[in-house]
Amino acid sequence: MKFNPAVSLATLAFCLAAINPAAAQDVTTGTEEPAPDAPQTEEDDALYDGADEILVIATRMKGQVDTTLAPIAVLDEEAIASYGAGSIQDLLAALAPQTTSGRGRGDGGPIVLLNGMRISGFREMRGLPPEAISRVEVLPEEVALKYGYRPDQRVVNFILKDNYSSYGSETEVGLPTGGGFTTLEQEFTLAKITGGNRINVTGKLQDSSPLTEAERGIIQPNSGRFVAGDPNAADFRTLIGDTKSAQLNATLARALGGGAGLSVNVLAQRDDSRTLNGLNTVTLSSAGTDYLRTIIDPQPITTRRRTTTLQAGAALNKPLGDWFLALTADGGHVETKSTIDNRADLSGLQALVNAGTISATGPLPIDAIGGRAADRALSKTDSLTSLATISGRPLRLPGGEVGLTVKAGFDYAGIESSDTRTAAGVVNLKRGDAQAGFSLDLPITSRRENFGAGIGDISLNANAEVHRLSDFGTLTNWGGGLSYAPTEKLSLQVSYVAADKAPSLTQLGGPTTLTQNVSLFDFTRGETVLASVISGGNPNLVKERQRDWKFGLNWTLPFLNNSRFVAEYFRNRSTNTTNGFPLLTPEVEAAFPGRVIRDASGRIVSVDQSAVTFAEEKGSRLRYGLDLSGSFGKPDPNIQRGGGPMGMMRAAGGGAGRGGPRAGGPGGGGRGPGRAGGDGRGRWNVSVFHTVRFQQSVQIAPGGQVLNLLDGEAINSGVARHSIQLEGGGFYRGFGLRLRGDYTGGSRIDASGFPGSTTLSFAPIATFNLRLFADLGRKPKLVESVPFFKGSRLSLSVDNLFNAQQRVTDGTGSVPLRYQPGYLDPSGRVIRIEFRKQF
Repeated sequence: MKFNPAVSLATLAFCLAAINPAAAQDVTTGTEEPAPDAPQTEEDDALYDGADEILVIATRMKGQVDTTLAPIAVLDEEAIASYGAGSIQDLLAALAPQTTSGRGRGDGGPIVLLNGMRISGFREMRGLPPEAISRVEVLPEEVALKYGYRPDQRVVNFILKDNYSSYGSETEVGLPTGGGFTTLEQEFTLAKITGGNRINVTGKLQDSSPLTEAERGIIQPNSGRFVAGDPNAADFRTLIGDTKSAQLNATLARALGGGAGLSVNVLAQRDDSRTLNGLNTVTLSSAGTDYLRTIIDPQPITTRRRTTTLQAGAALNKPLGDWFLALTADGGHVETKSTIDNRADLSGLQALVNAGTISATGPLPIDAIGGRAADRALSKTDSLTSLATISGRPLRLPGGEVGLTVKAGFDYAGIESSDTRTAAGVVNLKRGDAQAGFSLDLPITSRRENFGAGIGDISLNANAEVHRLSDFGTLTNWGGGLSYAPTEKLSLQVSYVAADKAPSLTQLGGPTTLTQNVSLFDFTRGETVLASVISGGNPNLVKERQRDWKFGLNWTLPFLNNSRFVAEYFRNRSTNTTNGFPLLTPEVEAAFPGRVIRDASGRIVSVDQSAVTFAEEKGSRLRYGLDLSGSFGKPDPNIQRGGGPMGMMRAAGGGAGRGGPRAGGPGGGGRGPGRAGGDGRGRWNVSVFHTVRFQQSVQIAPGGQVLNLLDGEAINSGVARHSIQLEGGGFYRGFGLRLRGDYTGGSRIDASGFPGSTTLSFAPIATFNLRLFADLGRKPKLVESVPFFKGSRLSLSVDNLFNAQQRVTDGTGSVPLRYQPGYLDPSGRVIRIEFRKQF
């Protein structure tokens, strides 16, 4: 039977809707009685207790984003605990199905808010333990406009508890079942939240050993016979380099009174890596036979790199009457030093063979091997981003208050680089970006204001911004949107974005470098080669223009608590797009003459892979899915619960004042450290999203051929029409399970028609990651016997549970050397063991 994701999701929704409450006594769906320490709100709920009715007027939780747009997902404390994440960064990664955006030409990561306010960067909070969070909101892209961002990323708002304190450590060891390397990670965290004040410090050490081609059975093309006793070059080419990293990240936040808050963050990081690029090789001819000799002397060809990163940021959030001011700044300095070994000079060996001094298959004299000094590269990058926004509601219409956000900012980037592999000397690149813009929200009808209530809630948005780049000129972005909610549980959105985009500094002016022994697949001849690759800037790149439509639907399901169906259709059209150099197909080689150099036999010798401009890219896709959650099991009689009408009725919403979000500064936000309605029952949730692509095409040059990437033509790799993301799990009395699945459909790249060319078929692939964890601190008898287990958790994770690896075959059914599984997924299945202890 052929799998139809749309029918399957619809069937699942219908079956769950048909659940008989009488048959689901152990699966409760959100009418649970909250705990006594219900979330604090900016105003107390009004409660009228009459003879026959109870009327509750709910207000919003402090720190919640004030928007009329329905959230994509909402997590309370128990739902957060069910993920078993060790940090906010881990939790955000687990929420990828809900936070992924399809807007633009790529899936951008989400914008992160803290207590409904902007922060200087994700560094401020990524090391915080999830136990410090009282609520998480995932919001659609249009909400980004309220905070001065472009509407091409979803928004995730983390609301912290008012009071929380802990320090702890986390140790993780990773081992692939295929052997070859290990990973070790050690993290130490200190977090303390008191009202609007917060301090958190995180230190992290990471170490990963190398993985070589020999350990994954990689086969390389050869040009002669091997000689017994010569070292195997695959032992000296790494798929995963030897890396070490040390990081220290600290944030201090203080409430300044009157709803204002200031936060400061600093980070220092050191990364070291060592990668092996093979051995020196030479082909020696004797008696009509070619012998490929590999030589370990003077040493394997190695690249050593050290990167030092220093970053600092600050954020100020302050009410100004009926307006709200947010100032953020973030700066960084990154310095990278690289040492790149050169190939030895072996040119004199063939003359010795011809003279009979040495044998082509015998020992090679070291004194005949000419050493070459290693190349050195130095890169220094300085960056600064700053943004000021002021938000408020300057006008009231019959449908409600008009929302206005005005922004201004300045960004700077500077790169100073030198590389002995080039003759350019020291290269200095600088860019300043001055920007200004606004976003205006106009309520048209409103049930709350009783204006056009029979129609529902309708609101409009208009936004525009301008950027002046010191090295590239003026860029303009503008757009608009319509939001319509005919009922409280159903909302529809449509939006349009027109944006200009400049190539990056390095894409325009990066220094030219040469890398040897790079494995490439030549689609013209259907073969894998080791060639020299040239990379660097391209000053001829031009301004990119993006035009995007988005149509969205968000339906809160009438069954289960906090469950939704979300559907979004995206149509993207971009002209003059900047891209890395694509696959070496005949169409690409013809469109960019001079980029590919071949020898007399037609084999590729070198490729210039500096960035290129495509004339046009078009795409359209539908992404839809279900986000379901609920409870199961019976309440734990040992957990005491609050009662009374207010305990049963208190709302879990959140809000803001007239001028925007007012959360008492960037420190605390929501409730204290109590359990969010937890009564000992289990929690489960599952999110499944299906993406179907209707169009994905590229026109490489104006007037040239349009490549249909869904029908056998390619610029990077095969593009699948269907993909599915799955994330789900459950948590019950200290024990949890999480499962993440990703499915990518099959695709192909058609043969070029040239002699030797072949069709490449990319088989469908489904990968699953499994995580089991036990919160040992939630087992009273165990803690009583072993007090050390208080606040501890033990986790077992298996990445790529079934060791799935995509199979790529040519027209004969063989696997091309460039597409060996060891190249596509060198890690394979990895088992990770983690122990976390909170004090």
